[in-house]
Amino acid sequence: MESPQQALLSTDLPGAVARRQGKVRDVYEYEDGVLLVATDRISAFDCVMPNGIPDKGRVLTRLSLFWADKLGDLVPYHLLSADPADYPPALAEYADMLAGRSMWVQKAEVIPIECVARGYLTGSAWKSYQQTGAICGHELPAGLQESAKLPEPIFTPATKAESGHDENVSRETCATLVGSELAEWLETLTLKLYSTAADYVAERGLILCDTKFELGIVDGAVTLIDEMLTPDSSRYWDAEAYAPGKPQESYDKQFVRDYLNSLDWDKEPPAPELPAEIVAETRRIYRTIYRRITGDELD
Repeated sequence: MESPQQALLSTDLPGAVARRQGKVRDVYEYEDGVLLVATDRISAFDCVMPNGIPDKGRVLTRLSLFWADKLGDLVPYHLLSADPADYPPALAEYADMLAGRSMWVQKAEVIPIECVARGYLTGSAWKSYQQTGAICGHELPAGLQESAKLPEPIFTPATKAESGHDENVSRETCATLVGSELAEWLETLTLKLYSTAADYVAERGLILCDTKFELGIVDGAVTLIDEMLTPDSSRYWDAEAYAPGKPQESYDKQFVRDYLNSLDWDKEPPAPELPAEIVAETRRIYRTIYRRITGDELD
């Protein structure tokens, strides 16, 4: 593997009428579009680590572009261009930094629901099942193990949170928030996107455990926005290593969480700096899932 480059932790770009910084993305709003920049920041337990993971932002962006191409027949994506030459003129001198980790996208009216599809019983779904035997109103058979494959994929919407964890809600609550007709369409679309992606990665020896999509309204049409089917928004497992009855190793930042859980840290800011070996292994995990999904090395 190539030697690690320095992680990009923040950006400061000119010409925007508004800007905000999420846990990973720097978002710049211009008069005629929005620039999304995926930095190499990594968060865990709602805290952003002081050092990042080189290549992480490029993996997130390029996987989103890959899936936008694969799923374009099912729903439009908000992408205008991923070529810095098409960005506002004020950004020309930043083209090298933005290449591969940014997208110029349409403005959208964000639908205030995280559209989550689950095919396996893990994470918050496993906790809910242990307590109630159900997930977001979906009654499930008794006796299921942790990480078990569900009888069929389910839609488990969540409310979007500006900070902290999103909160799972019932389908009825989702309908109340966005209207029954839109809620039904979101569920149908989410499950179709999940099933299509799950079938695709299964051919590559992967399990798509669960994933979440963000959608908005662009020119009156429901449109996918932000990232999709990345290791930050999805849980991917290795099919050969899959063994229900326990947690599975995921191709995501679980490795970082496991390290942080081994520390005497109260999960409150400031977060501890990640050692070089943790950064290197996390970088390898992100690059590996990119290669396994796309068939290409991250150049």
